Amino acid sequence: MENNVHTVQIPGAIKSFTMDAASLGTGMAFLVGELEKRDPKLYEPLTSTTWARDIVAQTGGGWVEFSSNYFVDYATTGANQRGIIGGQTTAIPTLQANVTKDNWKVFTWANIVKVPFVDQQKLQGIGRSLDQIYDKGLRLNYNKALDQNVYLGFSEFGTEGLVNNSNITASMAANNAGETSRKWKDKTPDEILNDINTAITNAWANSGYDVDGIPNHIGVPPQQYAYLVGTKVSLAADKSILNYLLENNIAKANGVDLEIVPMRQLINAGTGDNTDRMIAYVNKDDKVTFDITVPLSRVLTQPSVEHMAYLSAYAGQMGQVKFLYTQCVEYVDGI
Repeated sequence: MENNVHTVQIPGAIKSFTMDAASLGTGMAFLVGELEKRDPKLYEPLTSTTWARDIVAQTGGGWVEFSSNYFVDYATTGANQRGIIGGQTTAIPTLQANVTKDNWKVFTWANIVKVPFVDQQKLQGIGRSLDQIYDKGLRLNYNKALDQNVYLGFSEFGTEGLVNNSNITASMAANNAGETSRKWKDKTPDEILNDINTAITNAWANSGYDVDGIPNHIGVPPQQYAYLVGTKVSLAADKSILNYLLENNIAKANGVDLEIVPMRQLINAGTGDNTDRMIAYVNKDDKVTFDITVPLSRVLTQPSVEHMAYLSAYAGQMGQVKFLYTQCVEYVDGI
């Protein structure tokens, strides 16, 4: 029997079938369609956004160009610094307050979604929604912009993020016992714990030993995080280095629950070539935050006869990352 089904090899793809007139006449088209297993799932790009885990956003405020915060410093004037008076000391100090204001940049984000009428009708015929596909892509694009803003800032607009702020103190991790490496993969669990406790203690000391200045959030590059999770404290132990760190750090000893998370933006973020960075900070909205003054919204929609499509404009506003207190943040490079 003559075979009327021909195969065509497409580079980078599996073989597909083409049929001639004889095949169509004998019902081969029906057989090929019936024997094909279609996966109804639409596979999306491999990507993720994590900004909501690592910072608290302040929402609301409307369409603005800047956001602002007020800060106050207190001081006294006069010779009697302590304010203690008595029979021989009558000088009374005078309290003064110095109020300052900081302005922060706010950016407008916008995308246009174009839904061709014919394509929309075609996809509806096979049970897919072009509007839904575009909506997912739009929100992914928006969240990627938020990730860039939160972690790195927008260099073209002169802003910085969580992991590269030039006002934050950066120190090098200590060498291991053999003085041969700063990297965690070459250190013992106690040496890694010392790096973490040193960062926490430095931030705590810079905050005047205020308990609110003790970091509760530590970010490390994914490779270092995987090492902490996958390596046991010792051959005889049943806990990972990560569990050991979470149970024995100086923050926990002061009643602060510490969280250690992977941040891909910390790869090569340190000073020097190919130097990974760790960040320890207080993840609370009164220490570090950013504004979403206008959440992502559909602001305009109109049909376009020229393009035979529906055009929808989406927009929102996001502010730069604001370290309200730089004292309780510490960078550690070289890990």
